[in-house]
Amino acid sequence: MMVVMTLSSSQEEGLSQSSLAVCLGAVWIFFLLIIMKVLCILAVLFLISTKHNSFELSHPKPACRYPPSQWCRSLEIAIECKVQKQCMELGAIKPNQTVPRVALTLYYESLCPDCRRFITKQLFPTWTMLQDIMSLTLVPYGNAKEVSSVNGPFSCQHGEHECRGNMIQACIIHLTGTSLAFQVIYCMESAANVLNAAEPCLQLYAPSVSWTTVDACVTGRLGYKLMHGYAVMTRALNPAHTHVPWVTIDGEYTEETEAKTTSSLFRLVCDRYKGVKPPVCTGAPVKLSRSGCLAE
Repeated sequence: MMVVMTLSSSQEEGLSQSSLAVCLGAVWIFFLLIIMKVLCILAVLFLISTKHNSFELSHPKPACRYPPSQWCRSLEIAIECKVQKQCMELGAIKPNQTVPRVALTLYYESLCPDCRRFITKQLFPTWTMLQDIMSLTLVPYGNAKEVSSVNGPFSCQHGEHECRGNMIQACIIHLTGTSLAFQVIYCMESAANVLNAAEPCLQLYAPSVSWTTVDACVTGRLGYKLMHGYAVMTRALNPAHTHVPWVTIDGEYTEETEAKTTSSLFRLVCDRYKGVKPPVCTGAPVKLSRSGCLAE
């Protein structure tokens, strides 16, 4: 038996209104979910941004164009690099400057393997740790000779490339001063190709000096004038040098001093300083054996 149910018009109208209400409710819930999702995403982004900002505040990045080795070189650089307080504290514990520093002069040539080894393994580490109690003079001439030839007024033991390397380093010393120049020279002598490293090393350690200025010195009269001055200094050595690297301490060379220089330059400088020894002098000495590039 089939039963057929019929709805009155009022019942049909009520059912339609109920269905519409259900649909509107579903739409409202859908939009509410979307809004909640957007708010959650915004909250997550806000938290990430807050953490990122707090990290930057607690770990500030250096805001200067100078390498750390130069931050205390002048008050202007210290202020720019925001390390004025630290540099002032460092200056307060420096050794008494009324006591003469140990004066070390290095006679060398840019492509001599033993000179390169001495600079990178002995002299630079010693100078980095003891520069407050030692003064450094660099003479990049070595076993070169002044001659008259079509290739130039100098003849170098390791060829024309060494003459150019010597002159580049002489010009950098003249243009920047020993402290900055020695960092550039150390960078060059540490590289596989000394000459190719000259320009990038200059940009790294002495960014205020353009390579154009150095090149103008090398190719101009100034470079030859500087090299002639180094030639005069080298010829004036007494006793005359027989090899390079050749080191004088307080203007003097002795076989005993050379032996100590070879075994530990660091210890030699500490021992020769007449003032209160800096704490670093209690550390272990740096050792290196070498034979030298013999003068011809």
